[in-house]
Amino acid sequence: MELLLARTLLHQVIIMFLLVGVGYLLTKAGKITDAGSKTLGNILIYISLPCAIIRGFQVPYSEQTLFHLVLSTVLAAVILALSMIIARLTARGDAIAAFAGAFSNPGFFGIPIITASFAESTVFYIAPFIALLNMCQWTYGVSLLVGEKTSLTPKKILTAPFMIAIIIGLFFLFTGLPMPSLAKQCVGYLAGINTPLAMFTIGVYMTKVNFLSMFRRVRLYLISLTRLILIPVCSFVILSLLPQCPLEMRLALLIASACPVGSNIAVYADLHNKDYPYSVQTVVISTLLSIITIPIIVQIAENLWK
Repeated sequence: MELLLARTLLHQVIIMFLLVGVGYLLTKAGKITDAGSKTLGNILIYISLPCAIIRGFQVPYSEQTLFHLVLSTVLAAVILALSMIIARLTARGDAIAAFAGAFSNPGFFGIPIITASFAESTVFYIAPFIALLNMCQWTYGVSLLVGEKTSLTPKKILTAPFMIAIIIGLFFLFTGLPMPSLAKQCVGYLAGINTPLAMFTIGVYMTKVNFLSMFRRVRLYLISLTRLILIPVCSFVILSLLPQCPLEMRLALLIASACPVGSNIAVYADLHNKDYPYSVQTVVISTLLSIITIPIIVQIAENLWK
């Protein structure tokens, strides 16, 4: 499994940087402007990511499905809460670092690794994780960036695009009603553009990054240490306390928590006029280092949990 994980991760990193390169070249050629990058960010936040969440809930309903959904949701909430606390403590007042450390990239990295290593249905275990993560980014993450203590209001949570997506996904799961074929196909198409758009957007941001200074910036490695080592180890401890959970569920959640900094940090930083070159650097450095950390952490966990 370790070799498979390493190959899958390397494959995803190559794809990511190829897509980033497309966005980078388009921006350098003047085909994507700063205003255009904000438009891409809005499409990501309000359309493609919610559709990806809805698609994640498209599984047959059963009592076991319900139990696994509740259990994975509780575990995801605990892991994310712990991640936010750890990142906040280690960031020491740095909002970008707190955001980057708290939130991983399970949609782009986690899902391909899980589907390559287990049955495709295992992705269902991290659907709540992805949904909650995006909701926390939309609320808590934005409050970090803009410094508004009142950002976390019930109205804002309930009207967040990700919460609406969760409600829609749960409706079709619990009612057992099939999503109309045209709507399902449309949701699939919109969810499918999530990765390319996110990577194009990163490419836009990278045109404004000084690469030499990026690799010399110690702060970025400290953020990666929190995101790739400290938080996954704490997640491993939590998941080890529940040996009755399916092994695939625990490994899927561990992979989700061990993924590098999510690219959404750059999208949110740009939308709220924050230091997005810095935010892009956290994504790039952590992604490169995750090639080493994810296979090691997951392999150790699998050996100990079997």
